[in-house]
Amino acid sequence: MAEVLKGNVVATGIKEKMKQDIEELAKIGKVPTLGIVRLGDNPDDVSYERSIIKNCDTIGIQSKVFEKNLDMSTEELVALMEELNNDDSISGVLVFRPLPKHIDETKVREALSPAKDVDCMHPMNLAKIFEGDMTGFGPCTAKAALEVLLYNNVPLEGKNVVVVNRSMVLGKPLVMMLLEKNATVTICHSRTKDLHEITSKADVVVTALGKAKFFDKKYFNEKSVCIDVGVSLDSEGKLSGDIDYPEVSEMVSMITPVPGGVGSVTTSILLSHVVDACKKM
Repeated sequence: MAEVLKGNVVATGIKEKMKQDIEELAKIGKVPTLGIVRLGDNPDDVSYERSIIKNCDTIGIQSKVFEKNLDMSTEELVALMEELNNDDSISGVLVFRPLPKHIDETKVREALSPAKDVDCMHPMNLAKIFEGDMTGFGPCTAKAALEVLLYNNVPLEGKNVVVVNRSMVLGKPLVMMLLEKNATVTICHSRTKDLHEITSKADVVVTALGKAKFFDKKYFNEKSVCIDVGVSLDSEGKLSGDIDYPEVSEMVSMITPVPGGVGSVTTSILLSHVVDACKKM
């Protein structure tokens, strides 16, 4: 039976560190504040927003919601970014994506100050990662996956790690973060041929396909460390990860559950970015 790598344990450690930093900031009159920009009222966005605000309230971070209409123009959204850049009461900015199709997302990303870009929208923050500079605000989910590995003392140096995702939000930046830890990394995706031949030989496998229970036993070995980042609904309409958890957890070394795994760490990483941004203001 695998050791279950629960995200709430990792998240708690991150939050305790944040609380200490927030107390120190209060001594000099600073309050970390997250500006949340949401266009429309998509139920998933609203639910995520409530979760973020609840987490903010728990640890002493303020939050301000900027709810705008779906028909907002690119120019209006760019102007809002500039307004938030110049607002000294806002430490960091989170823009819910994907944006409506009529919005030029490139212009919006470039309009937001890299110093307040806590969700790694700005090209400059992404570029830092690919230059080996981890001092900026990296993508929260990628950092969360790595944090789970580090917290649980999973050896990475010289180890074979497979990342099944090639997006700029997760796969590609995570590969760069793992390379900084001297791991040997292979990046795969949904069109990789004989995927199970690659993953079953790896020490660590990070899955993020968004296909419920896609990965069964043949994709792993008894020493595999499995980090499941995928979230989707299974055939019964239940929340599931990419990995067939009941089956795979019986044979591998370590595994993250879904829910209760990487996702809870992701929010904590986002809020830690808000605190770091405040410290630098």
